[in-house]
Amino acid sequence: MLNFRVSGEGKTIVFLHGFLESLTMWDYLPLGQLGSRNIFIDLPGHGKSPLTDKSEHASLEFMADEVIAVLAHLEVAEFSIVGHSMGAYVGLLIKQKLEFCNLLVLLNSNFWCDNEQKKIDRLRVVKIVLKAKNIFVNEAIPNLFWKLELHKDEIKKLKEEALKMSSEAIAYATLAMRDRKDFSKEIYQNPSDYVLIHGTYDKLVSISDLESRINSRKQLHIITNAGHMSHIENSDEIMEVLKSSFNCFN
Repeated sequence: MLNFRVSGEGKTIVFLHGFLESLTMWDYLPLGQLGSRNIFIDLPGHGKSPLTDKSEHASLEFMADEVIAVLAHLEVAEFSIVGHSMGAYVGLLIKQKLEFCNLLVLLNSNFWCDNEQKKIDRLRVVKIVLKAKNIFVNEAIPNLFWKLELHKDEIKKLKEEALKMSSEAIAYATLAMRDRKDFSKEIYQNPSDYVLIHGTYDKLVSISDLESRINSRKQLHIITNAGHMSHIENSDEIMEVLKSSFNCFN
C-alpha cells in the first residue's frame, strides 16, 4: 500500500503531490485552516511509496488505482481532491472512476494530453534520467520557480527529495504522463466540478492555453508572483482560493 498521512477532522480532502515530489510538499500550506480531514499520499515511486507496477507499460491508471486502494483502506465514503501538476492528472482519473469524488482542484496543472512534440520531449527526459538522474533533477527543479533567488532553501530540499527517487521511478512517471488521457470534454461540460489554480509565471503551462479550453472563467484562479510551485511561492493566495472553494466545509 502507498505511504499516507492523515490529519484533521471533517469532510475529506485528498492531497496528491506532483512529479518528483512527495506528500511533504503540502507542509508549506497551513491546511489545518480548512477544517477538513486531510489525507496526504505518496504516489507510486515517490516519497516513501515503492513502485510496484510490474506491467510493461507505465500508467497513471495504476497510480490512480493505488490511491483508490488507500481510500478504501481508510473507508472514505465521500471526498474531494487537490492535485498538484501530475497529482491532478491522477486526480482526473480517480474522479472519473469514483462517483463520490466531489470537487477536483487542479493546482498548476492541465487536463489535456501531450502533443507530439511534448511526447518526444518526454522520451528525451527518460533517456537522460536513465543515464544521469542528477543532471535532470538539478535542471528540472529550479525551472519550476519564478524567482529562484527567493527560494534557494526550498529548491535545495526539493532536489534532495527528487534525488531519493530511483531513475526507474522517474522514467515510469514520465512515460505515464506521456500517455495520459484527454479530459477537456469533462472539464468543459462540468465546470462546477473543477477548480483551476495557476501561477502567473508558470513555465510549464500557459494561462492562455487554459483560458482557451474552459467553459467558465470563474473556474480559473490566477496566483500572482508565482510559477509552477505556487503553493510555495504564494501560499497566502493559494489558501484564500482553497478556503473559498471548500467554504461549505466550515
